[in-house]
Order: sequence, then structure tokens, then C-alpha cells
Amino acid sequence: MAHPAPPGTPTPTVVDSTRGGGRSVSFTFDDGPNPPDTLRLLGVLRRHRVEAVFCLWGDHVRRHPEVVRRIAADGHTLCNHGMHHDDMASWPAERIRADLLKTSAAIRAAVPGARIPYFRAPYGRWGQTPAVAADLGMRALGWRLAVGDWESPGTAELIRRLREGITPGAVVLMHDGGGDRSQTVDAVDAIIPVLRSEGWRLSLPARG
Repeated sequence: MAHPAPPGTPTPTVVDSTRGGGRSVSFTFDDGPNPPDTLRLLGVLRRHRVEAVFCLWGDHVRRHPEVVRRIAADGHTLCNHGMHHDDMASWPAERIRADLLKTSAAIRAAVPGARIPYFRAPYGRWGQTPAVAADLGMRALGWRLAVGDWESPGTAELIRRLREGITPGAVVLMHDGGGDRSQTVDAVDAIIPVLRSEGWRLSLPARG
């Protein structure tokens, strides 16, 4: 069972900044794995030599374990995003714990021994999840910029939102799953060389 925090223990913080600070930015992708978009995104990231965080939806992990293996083989960081993408904000700690354990087990069934350093709450609805995740060895991973790619506003608009919205040290939320994410993949492919030409570094989120 989840261990209650001692009295006076601070609530775990939600990480929303990069390890490097300064003109660095971290790309994170939710709701996969989702072929073919995840596979095409992996090709884009490999070509640009960028490491990212993939926040994995447990049901999708079970459907596409081979894609999870590709993500891990390419050196990206894995993040637990819940088993069924439920809103956990009102859940008791034991129910949250069971869901997170089930999701991590699904990930490790695809990639035995996988390191899963982060948890991201579906919909950003945290409730007690940061404390439960911390008890399971995962940091709560938030974001500073969500580009709204679930709206499918067009590749050019996503590029504009990235260029105008990125701030130093920001964790950026995008999606490789949950629908057709081809616009996101195209926008990521286009924005990386632009950011680098402007002196930005692509980094990973802070460890804590």
C-alpha cells in the first residue's frame, strides 16, 4: 500500500523545467504509442539527434509493445501516463497506486527493466498523484507550454505557437497519440533546426 507521508512533509513538486536551464527546451509527447505517427516522430528525432520524453498510455502500450521497444531503443525517456487516461484528481491514493503500478507493469512487459522516471497525470489533473508517484520513484512531470495540437490547427500554426510560446527552460507538451498527429510530427521536424539556429538547446526535464 502507499505509505502516508509524515506530518509536515512537503507535497512533491511538479517538474516543468529543463535540466539545462537557460536557452534550453524539453519536448514531451503524450498518449502514444500510436503508429504510424509515433514511428515517424522517432525518425524525425533520430535525424535531428534529439532526446524526448514519451508519456505512455497503458492501453496503447499493450496494443503496440513493439513501438515502445523502438522508443526505448532510440534512447528516449519513458513516462507513465496512466492505464486508461482517466482523470485521477479525486481518486484515493490506493486507486492511483494500483493504476500507476499496472501502467508501469505494461511498459516493462514491453521493455523488461525499463526505467520510468516520470509520471504525468492525464489532463494535468493532479490530485494526490504527485505524492503517490513519488512513493513509486517517479517525479510528476508537468509543462510550461501546451501547443494545443489536439485541435489540429495546421502545421504552420503549431510552428507559430512553438516559436512564440517557448521560454527559457520550458517543458513543452505535445502529442504523438490520441488521434492523427501528423501535423505535430511535421511541426517538430520544421521547428528543431529553427530553434537551434536561434541558440536553443534541446534538453530533458529536470530530475528534481
